[in-house]
Amino acid sequence: MAGTVVVVGSLSQDLVVKSPRLPVRGETIRGTDFGMFVGGKGNNQALAAARAGASVSMVGRVGDDAFGTTIIDTLVRTGVDAQRVIRDPEVGSGIAIIIVGGDGDNSIVIAQQANLKFSAADVENARSLIEAADIVLLQMEVPIETNIAAARAAYRAGVPVALNPAPAPEEGSLPDELLQHLTFIVPNQTEVHQLTGIEATTRAGAMEAAKALRALGPKTVILTLGEQGALLSQEGKEAVFVESFPVRAIDTTAAGDAFCGAFGAAYANGVVLEDAVRFGCAAGALACTRLGAEPSLPQLPEIERMLADDKTANFV
Repeated sequence: MAGTVVVVGSLSQDLVVKSPRLPVRGETIRGTDFGMFVGGKGNNQALAAARAGASVSMVGRVGDDAFGTTIIDTLVRTGVDAQRVIRDPEVGSGIAIIIVGGDGDNSIVIAQQANLKFSAADVENARSLIEAADIVLLQMEVPIETNIAAARAAYRAGVPVALNPAPAPEEGSLPDELLQHLTFIVPNQTEVHQLTGIEATTRAGAMEAAKALRALGPKTVILTLGEQGALLSQEGKEAVFVESFPVRAIDTTAAGDAFCGAFGAAYANGVVLEDAVRFGCAAGALACTRLGAEPSLPQLPEIERMLADDKTANFV
């Protein structure tokens, strides 16, 4: 049987415009393409985990609107259990406005809407799902109290919890009550700098930042490093750098979510931790090769092909 992943987090509709470059303040640029895709970091990670071979349940909140219908339909079509996704009649579904530059980098503005009403009580209603999971995935696009409730419920049931601290809190810190219940924390270079004040642009800096983050509570730090791969830092063990896979980036939107969802799926399916990180790196690299969040999340055969191909030019 497939391992079980429960994703507790955000769901939204992404409005994506492609541009020759990102505009500067006050500038208007003619876009070259436009698309609408389901998104939200929780939604992305749930879809990524399902496509990567896990049995997935999503816990969250959308509006009782057309976007909410599209979001839920996409989850169900992908094989995700969406019974704990609440439709809110009082506020609309979350929205993200994404501008993708010619080099694949992006700028994003989000209106969280229904995601901000996703509560600890909603998590309590999904407690049985959380307690039966092989791993629970969290992000930072819902109220912090909701994440704490989910992490506490999983921790008390002995279920591993992985937090992707994105977007990183503006105050630069996470509550101890959340940190102490985490098994894994999975930041990127920007997020780990915001949380520790340490630059992770070199291997030495990445190891120092990961060590500082582990000192705050999480037993294991998985620091994603973009095209450089990822750093696996565990208490009492030597740090391991996991190489990424060379691809031609079209759109980096959801690459981190592809990593987290695929990592969660591999871990839930009993894959050794270092290999689960490498599995996530392959998924993250593949996600950079297509426009949009949901369309870019790779299927299991694609990930397996990339891993078996051993970084050949087939994906460049």
